[in-house]
Amino acid sequence: MISGELHYPRIPREAWRARLKMAKAMGLNTIGTYVFWNVHEPQPGKYDFTGNNDVAAFVKMAQEEGLWVILRPSPYVCAEWEFGGYPYWLQNVPGLKVRSQEPQYVAAYKRYIEAVGKQLAPLQVNHGGPVLMVQVENEYGSYGADKQYLALNKKLFEDAGFDGLLYTCDPARDVAAGHLPGLLPAVNGIDKPSQVRKIVQTNHDGQGPYYIAEWYPAWFDWWGTPHHTVPAARYTAPLDSVLKAGLSINMYMFHGGTTRGFMNGANFKGDTTHYEPQVSSYDYDAPLDEAGNATAKYRAFRDVIAKYRPANQPLPPVPAAKPAVALPALQLTRSASLLDQLPTPVASPKPLTFEALKQAYGFVLYRTTVPAGGGSKMLKIRDLRDYAVVLVNGKRVGTLDRRLRQDSLRLTLPAGAVQLDILVENLGRINFGKYLLQNNKGITNSVVLGGKELTGWRMYGLPFDQAPTVAKASGAAPAASSGPVLRSATFPVATPTDTYLDLRQWGKGSVWVNGHNLGRYWAIGPQQTLYVPAEWLRKGANDITVLELLKPEQATLPTLDHPILSELTQLQP
Repeated sequence: MISGELHYPRIPREAWRARLKMAKAMGLNTIGTYVFWNVHEPQPGKYDFTGNNDVAAFVKMAQEEGLWVILRPSPYVCAEWEFGGYPYWLQNVPGLKVRSQEPQYVAAYKRYIEAVGKQLAPLQVNHGGPVLMVQVENEYGSYGADKQYLALNKKLFEDAGFDGLLYTCDPARDVAAGHLPGLLPAVNGIDKPSQVRKIVQTNHDGQGPYYIAEWYPAWFDWWGTPHHTVPAARYTAPLDSVLKAGLSINMYMFHGGTTRGFMNGANFKGDTTHYEPQVSSYDYDAPLDEAGNATAKYRAFRDVIAKYRPANQPLPPVPAAKPAVALPALQLTRSASLLDQLPTPVASPKPLTFEALKQAYGFVLYRTTVPAGGGSKMLKIRDLRDYAVVLVNGKRVGTLDRRLRQDSLRLTLPAGAVQLDILVENLGRINFGKYLLQNNKGITNSVVLGGKELTGWRMYGLPFDQAPTVAKASGAAPAASSGPVLRSATFPVATPTDTYLDLRQWGKGSVWVNGHNLGRYWAIGPQQTLYVPAEWLRKGANDITVLELLKPEQATLPTLDHPILSELTQLQP
């Protein structure tokens, strides 16, 4: 197997086939993908296998393109994905503990994997489909060593209809902890054939086959730190040695795509590290770039793979690169203050978390009245998750950022009663390590002003499950409020073509085009553009809406014919 990973939710469905053709042209004969629980069961018992979430259609399409599939439907995926793929609502079940034998977790897991089995078990190779192998759990050895839990995973998979070849995968140092006897132990992160053979044989009765389940030709990015790139030259010789030795390999990633919407994850290892939310681009410096075009790395890997093709099977030609254009700068003339677009609130003496509000992602506005303002007072938010814009009587007075361990802000309050608003953004739940179990969002403890705890809260949920709308008529410019603003426009497109929104002059927020949430932007970088796929543009009129948190006066949005993924304006301390 010469495999490359690509994830169906990170690619517009309309572009799936083009990406699969690119995989075939590089010489891959197999593709790997995770299956994402929070995509398919966003609320308890409500399953979604439609549109961009139709994983069975993706697998069938791979078969049509002459590719095998490695399926990774473990409930936990990591993948730099929100909560490592777990749905947020698991946190609302008292006592539920993910990645364990805890009965409530096992019951939810069983229901989910049975739903996945109905979609995908018939597509295993032993039933005439393209799925060669199915992964049980995911790098569990990096988390725990409970063999009974792994055996339970295996049984749940088999009960759901996965009756073909099951395997585990772990980094080399964790294979012993994460492997279940009898299953194929795959190895992540190493590429010396002798080392791979020794580890697999040690854990598999002295036998193969030998499979490197995750081989990393690059890495992902998080906000406030440099863009990761690794030259192809560092990887061509190891790839050559692996293929020469007859080992199977899966490149993570072959094509990353984009983590759209609010689905990026985050890393956090405790008091010794910062909270590290990942950017929306999942370009990954992969062989295929974010837009699906071949890179120098793609061509270098293709040359290596070509040496190991059967003599009568030349590689197909590489499809032409997709064109990209810079459109005329967009003028977002329609605007509305976010504070004028609030839904019905939920009242509570203490602030409620996103989870308590049954809200997965996006924002919550926390509002209370301070009866006697006046003077300078310290505002302290205990356990803020993750980013707050603080407003006094509708005017922004500061921000707090969990990445920077900020939880306090000195306020100068006017006399009389004061409306205090705290707009909190979920920047992404932790996707790796023990802190998976500490992933509530919002104001998760209390708010103290001048040493006194504030009560009497109203919470306004702003999940932005759908693109926000701004009235057609252009109202008064909301810039005077200095609070978050929604801006929108309709712009013409003669021929739908890839383009990139240039957000370097903006502050922080999210963008929707024709109803699609393209992801987050943040001036700190390193990502400064948002990719707009041609597949999501229309010939004629197109709609764009921007939620801007910090620069409400900004109204001009340029576009580029290329991405900017490596421009930092503020390094993370």
